[in-house]
Amino acid sequence: MKNILYKNTKISYADSGKGTAIVLLHGFLENKIMWQEYVDFFSEKYRVITIDLLGHGESDCLGYVHEMEDNAGAVNEVLQHLKIEKAIILGHSMGGYVALAFAELYPEKVQKLVLQNSTSKEDSADKKLNRTRAIKAVKQNYVSFVSLAIANLFSENNRIRLADEIEKVKEQALKTPLQGIIASLEGMKVRKDREDLLHKNLFPVLLVLGRKDPVLDYEENSTQIEDTTAELVSFDDGHMSHIENKEELKTILSGFFE
Repeated sequence: MKNILYKNTKISYADSGKGTAIVLLHGFLENKIMWQEYVDFFSEKYRVITIDLLGHGESDCLGYVHEMEDNAGAVNEVLQHLKIEKAIILGHSMGGYVALAFAELYPEKVQKLVLQNSTSKEDSADKKLNRTRAIKAVKQNYVSFVSLAIANLFSENNRIRLADEIEKVKEQALKTPLQGIIASLEGMKVRKDREDLLHKNLFPVLLVLGRKDPVLDYEENSTQIEDTTAELVSFDDGHMSHIENKEELKTILSGFFE
């Protein structure tokens, strides 16, 4: 694991393999460890960079609100440090919001973009209210909030089948500091709508969605790429395609990365 400073804040990253650079960005309550199996798989052919976003994993908190643009700035700092001029960017959930912010700020640095169980749409009024409620809930009972939040990311039919995997995800999630959780919830709540970015067709885009995603409505979010050149891949599972649909996702990503 390596570190750099971004705005006097420690950012942790890992760098494996050689070739075309692929940046994997984790979601809310996750960290770069979630990608280990994908790093092992893709680093045989590519240079794979994983980064702990602000207030997650081994990266420190920057402030009370971690805006997606701040996270994008941290990603850019890592790429500059590694002298990487262009990369394929993949973001899971909140990582997708960061990937979109990065693509808006540094479009010339994006070779391809993957939004995995993510959306370019801003939060609805109801979702913003739910973020505020989540902040209150995590302040009241941190462990209960994290445990429930993780279980609710998987489709119902997978919660028993993947019980061991879910426990591992919870274990990592519980390492996320309270400030990191609150700052990310605040940041997601105020993020801007970036659907127009997808309509500019600046680079190839792959959207991966789960039909039974408890967090993102499938029908609503599949519309974000209408009248664009983006590809849509749909799974019959939940929000955690990298676990729920592991082998299929590896195959699909392999094809898209080429």
